[in-house]
Amino acid sequence: MSRGELLTKLSIWLAILAYAFGMGLKLEARGRTGWLLGARAAWTIGCGFFLGHVLCAFAYFHQWSHAAAYRETARQTAELTGWDWGGGLYFNYIFAAVWLGDVLWWWLAPVSFATRPSRLNALWHAFFFFMVLNGAVIFVHGPMRWFGLFLCTAVAVLWLASRRDKAPGIHSKS
Repeated sequence: MSRGELLTKLSIWLAILAYAFGMGLKLEARGRTGWLLGARAAWTIGCGFFLGHVLCAFAYFHQWSHAAAYRETARQTAELTGWDWGGGLYFNYIFAAVWLGDVLWWWLAPVSFATRPSRLNALWHAFFFFMVLNGAVIFVHGPMRWFGLFLCTAVAVLWLASRRDKAPGIHSKS
């Protein structure tokens, strides 16, 4: 494995691990400040690793060419789905911008971040989970696919448990 391939793969897996860890802390925080600070730190680190992944992919695989990245995305999509389309690359651009915006919002306006509309929060996390699922499970081969599936399943189970704890008549443990 070349240095570029190692850095590109390592940075995305560290981003996904930080995502899962940060989500786990956030979902289980239940108002505990230390847990929320840990979640914010993991969220920030994950975003940094994702941005590093994008830079590594463009530097080592696409020679800083959007057109080359688009062609490779189209090739991978066609290989998996039969649909020769590179538009998924734009979802990655949006994902990077929104994750960075989310991190900045959490650091610069934590009260606003914590009280943002639940629909916005749900929409963002659904998009985020969709992107992570694609990046960690759908477009991955070999043993890392199982690791990605484990992480996505863990996040989904924690999310479902947090929803159950917030249901009327159910009291969370303190």
